Amino acid sequence: MEFFFDEGKSFYEILDRAGEIPLPHYITEPLADREKYQTVYSRELGSAAAPTAGLHFTEELLNAIEADGIGLAKITLHVGLGTFRPVKEENIEDHLMHTEHYTISESAANLINETRARKGRVIAVGTTSCRTLEAAAGKYGQIRACEGETDIFIYPGYEFKVIDGLITNFHLPESTLIMLVCAFAGYERTMEAYKYAVEQKYRFYSFGDAMAVL
Repeated sequence: MEFFFDEGKSFYEILDRAGEIPLPHYITEPLADREKYQTVYSRELGSAAAPTAGLHFTEELLNAIEADGIGLAKITLHVGLGTFRPVKEENIEDHLMHTEHYTISESAANLINETRARKGRVIAVGTTSCRTLEAAAGKYGQIRACEGETDIFIYPGYEFKVIDGLITNFHLPESTLIMLVCAFAGYERTMEAYKYAVEQKYRFYSFGDAMAVL
C-alpha cells in the first residue's frame, strides 16, 4: 500500500528526498553515494538496512554463479534498526529481539526444497537470510511460500533446520549477529576465525570483508 501527498509524491518518495539512510552507529559520516549501502539485487522497499553480506555480490558474480549451475533463491527480510542493538542482559534469553517482516516466494521455496531433496547444500547469504529461512521452517516445519513477522533469536544451542552454510561479514562484539554465527560454526571455531581476521587486518562490520562458513 502506498500513501500519496498533495503534490503527487508517494510516502516513500518523500522519505527518499527528505530522509537519510539509517546507518550503523560506527559509520559517522553520511554516504556520498546511497547505492554504496545497497545490494545489486535489492527490489522491495521497507528495510532499514542492507543485508551486508550481499554487498559483496556484483551482477557479474551472480551471473557466474548461475552459469556454474548454482541456483539463486531470492527471499526478502526487512531488516530493522534493532539489528544494531547489542545484547546487554547477562542472560541472553532475556534479550528482547526485534521483529522483522519477511517474504518467501513460491519459486524460492520450491528451489530450496528441491535442493534439500537431492542432498544439495543451502547456503544463506547473510544472517538476515538465515533468520528468514529458519523462522519459516520453525513455523511451518518446512520451507514454503509465506509472509509474516519473525523475532527469532538464534544463539548457541539452536538446532538449524535449513541452512548448510553461511556467508557473513565480521560482526560487532555482543551482537545478536555474532551469536548467530557462533550457533552455526561453534564458539571456538568462530573466535579462531575472528582472531585470524584481526591478525590479517581484515575489515570488519558493514563495509568489511566476509567469510564463508561451510
